[in-house]
Amino acid sequence: MRHLRTFQLIEAVARSGSIRKAAEDTNLTASALNRRINAFEEEFGSPIFERLPRGMRLNPAGELVLGYYRKQKSELQRLHSQVSDLAGRRRGHVTIACSQALLPFFLPEQVARYRSEHPGVTFSINIRDREKAEADLQAFKSDLALVFEPLQMADFKCVFDLPQTINAVMSADHPLAQKSTLRLRHCLENMHVAPTPGLGVRDLLDVSARRLGLELQPVVETESFELMRHYVLYEKVLGFQIPIGMRNHERDGMVMRPLAITDVPVGHLLLGYLRGRTLPVAAARFAQQLSSRLEKEAE
Repeated sequence: MRHLRTFQLIEAVARSGSIRKAAEDTNLTASALNRRINAFEEEFGSPIFERLPRGMRLNPAGELVLGYYRKQKSELQRLHSQVSDLAGRRRGHVTIACSQALLPFFLPEQVARYRSEHPGVTFSINIRDREKAEADLQAFKSDLALVFEPLQMADFKCVFDLPQTINAVMSADHPLAQKSTLRLRHCLENMHVAPTPGLGVRDLLDVSARRLGLELQPVVETESFELMRHYVLYEKVLGFQIPIGMRNHERDGMVMRPLAITDVPVGHLLLGYLRGRTLPVAAARFAQQLSSRLEKEAE
C-alpha cells in the first residue's frame, strides 16, 4: 500500500507519455512528479522509463512494474468487494468490454436487473472490437468481455459460448422478406449496408463471400449496428446482424432472416475474462447472471 500513489503516478506518466502532461492530470508540479519517479527508480534499483527527447516511455522493467500494479489493484478491488459482502452490502464497479450488438437491448436489461438487487454496484460499458477487448483484459482495464467471434485469445477464460447465426435485416416490404432463409449470393446481389472490416459479423461475411467467389460492395459501411439496423427503413437495402442484437424488429417494420449456414457459418458470442485472474465479487456475480441469461437465449 505504501507505493500505491507512486504506482498511480507511474501509470499516469506511461499513459500520457510525458512528465508535464501527467503532472497536469495528477495536480502535481512537473518537478515534484519527476522527483517521485526518480525516488522510486532509486529504491527499486532499476530505471523503469526511457527518457526520450519528446517524452517518457516504459522500458521492459517498467512494463513489468505496471503489470504488477494493475494485478494488485485488481486484487484490492476484489478485497473491497469481499469486505462489502461481509457488511451485508454489495458494492463495487464492473467494467465490460463488449461488441456493439449487445448495447441496444441485452446489456441495458441485464445491468438494470443486477442494479435493482445491488444498487451500490456501478458499471462501465465500453464498445470494443475483439482485439481491443483482449488488450483491455490483459491490461486489467476490463473485468469481463462479451464479444462476437473473437480472434485467437489464448489468455481468455470462456464462461459461456452462445452460437449466433448471421441474419439479414430488411424492411417488411423488401422482396427477400418472403423467404425463410437467404443465400449469401442473393443478399449480395441486392443493395446492402455492412459493418466495417474488423468487426466480427463483417469478417464472417467477407471470408464466406471469398469462398463463394463473391464480394461485399456495400452502399453504406458503418461501425454502428444501430445505424445499419435503422437504415433499412429508409432505402430498399439489406443489413446484417446477430439475433441477440435485435428486439421488437417486427413492431418497427423490419424482418430478420437467417443466412444459410452452408454459406455463412455460425459465429460465437463469447463471455469471459482474463485467464488466471480472480474476479472481484461484483464482476463474478454479474458474470454468473449473464451466463444464466445467455443459456436461456440458447434454448
